[in-house]
Amino acid sequence: MTRYTMGLALAASLMASTALAGDVRMMWYSDGVEGEVMKDLVARFKAENPGINLILDEVAYKVVQEQLQIQLEAGEGPDIARVTNIKTLAPHWLDLTPYLADPAYWRTNFGAHADWMRVDGSDAITGFMTQLTLTGGFANATLFEQAGVALPGKGATWDDWVNAADQVAKSQGTAAAFAIDRSGHRISGPNVSYGANYIGADGKPAPVDDGVKTFAGKLVNWVAEGKMLKDTWVAASGSTYRAAADDFINAQIPFYYSGSWQIANLSTKIGDGFDWVATGSPCGTAGCSGLAGGAALVAVKYTKNPAEVAKVMEFFAREDIVKEFSERTLFLPAHAAVAAKGGLNWQTQDKNVGAALDAFVAASADILPGAAALPAWKWASAYYGAMVNRISQVMAGELKLDEAFAKIDSDIAEQVAAAK
Repeated sequence: MTRYTMGLALAASLMASTALAGDVRMMWYSDGVEGEVMKDLVARFKAENPGINLILDEVAYKVVQEQLQIQLEAGEGPDIARVTNIKTLAPHWLDLTPYLADPAYWRTNFGAHADWMRVDGSDAITGFMTQLTLTGGFANATLFEQAGVALPGKGATWDDWVNAADQVAKSQGTAAAFAIDRSGHRISGPNVSYGANYIGADGKPAPVDDGVKTFAGKLVNWVAEGKMLKDTWVAASGSTYRAAADDFINAQIPFYYSGSWQIANLSTKIGDGFDWVATGSPCGTAGCSGLAGGAALVAVKYTKNPAEVAKVMEFFAREDIVKEFSERTLFLPAHAAVAAKGGLNWQTQDKNVGAALDAFVAASADILPGAAALPAWKWASAYYGAMVNRISQVMAGELKLDEAFAKIDSDIAEQVAAAK
């Protein structure tokens, strides 16, 4: 067993342990600086609530994606978890309503996204979004300037951006023109921008359509042409997530498509190394859509201490705590009152950050209906996983595109059948 797999096994064992009376275990992963912020907030919670032993278990995102579901299906797991696979795992979340001091506060401030984290048809309060996110691009403005290539403007297509980035790559000797995270979620906004629709009339997954085929074909061609960083997709297997943030941070690609959650990470690691900008989402034939989403802090129904879990959740859902968390992590708040009042004092001296956050807020107006429907759709994760697995196999030369599309449909159908 390698040190890495030993680490995963240890994390899984830790998360599966049963909390003692008064203990609340929170599984937490981080994209950027939010882990450090959470440690401060956990210490403050403990000072205010000495009778509750809140334990923050920090794990890699891979543990949350690959280990948590196994634990939950065995009726185990942490008491609280920070997750992105929110809708698919909704049957495992605890309805906090009977334990909350003021359920109306939750419905008022978090109700807009409540359906993202509960079973269809339910009115349960299961948690709240720690932040809202939107997929979108980042450009290394310094590399573009050094290459004498203008940044494509509003309305620029995916081809416009990739071709411009390719000019920069050739001029500056970077590894590739661009990269997009190895994630079915990440390519879904672009798919919808080319007319894709995942949801059938009966609410079940629709067959792969021309929109998916168009953008998938572009991805495969860009890899074959050396424009897209190949290793991001082919150096992993199955539906394993892999980000290309480090490649952008190390100036190995002039254009990177990921999302707003990367802002704090880029700011922290790039520093004054180069200037970067958020670009919004490039356009397809149907629009210029990103995909909204985020991470949720949810209560797990297998907890032995639901009353204590509710106390923890109430603390982190407080307006002042949400505001502070958002300001320090550079995340867009999902709390209605915090968002409405505005005036967030972003905790950064980085001149790139404020403009990047503003760019993502502006890009939220471009979300197409087909993308807006996905966060609350129970089969979204099945669709995402099948796409990333099969498209990467095409990039690796293991499948033809037409074969991949057929397998995507069959993979999704198998998951729908298994769920019955």
